[in-house]
Amino acid sequence: IEVCKQVRKISTVPVIMITAKDEDADRILGLDVGADDYITKPFNPREVMARVKAVLRRVVPNEDHSKKEKLVFDRLIIDLAEYRVEAFGQEITLTAKEMELLWYLASNPGQVFTRNQLLEHIWGYTYFGDTRTVDTHIKRLRHKLGIPEDAKWDIKTIWGVGYKFE
Repeated sequence: IEVCKQVRKISTVPVIMITAKDEDADRILGLDVGADDYITKPFNPREVMARVKAVLRRVVPNEDHSKKEKLVFDRLIIDLAEYRVEAFGQEITLTAKEMELLWYLASNPGQVFTRNQLLEHIWGYTYFGDTRTVDTHIKRLRHKLGIPEDAKWDIKTIWGVGYKFE
């Protein structure tokens, strides 16, 4: 229960609890603290796999931003189909990773992502480099975008946590 509470503070990753506690109150508590499913022992492994697939089907549509190909904010256009960014009237040339990073952050405005979450999503699970890679890319993005102080959007640093597009 406590682990699920802590995970929910920083992530929306799917959580399935597998436990021997099978009272209604335990199930309700597990789901109330943020578990996506609650399975009691003994269980059928095939049922667990079916439940995992069901949870993933529910979660993946939340990342439906991939179907959207253009994001428009005040004086910022991110066109994924054309791999083009225009900020403050200027066309900006970005590397593939910078574009993916900007798209991901801008697709989830207000949501804070840790460096590790960004590494996993943008660079993939097999990336073994330093988490400071994210910092370097954010710094270059900000420089290329030339975000003025009066802009209505920004890439914010959340000290000790990560970054968000606001």
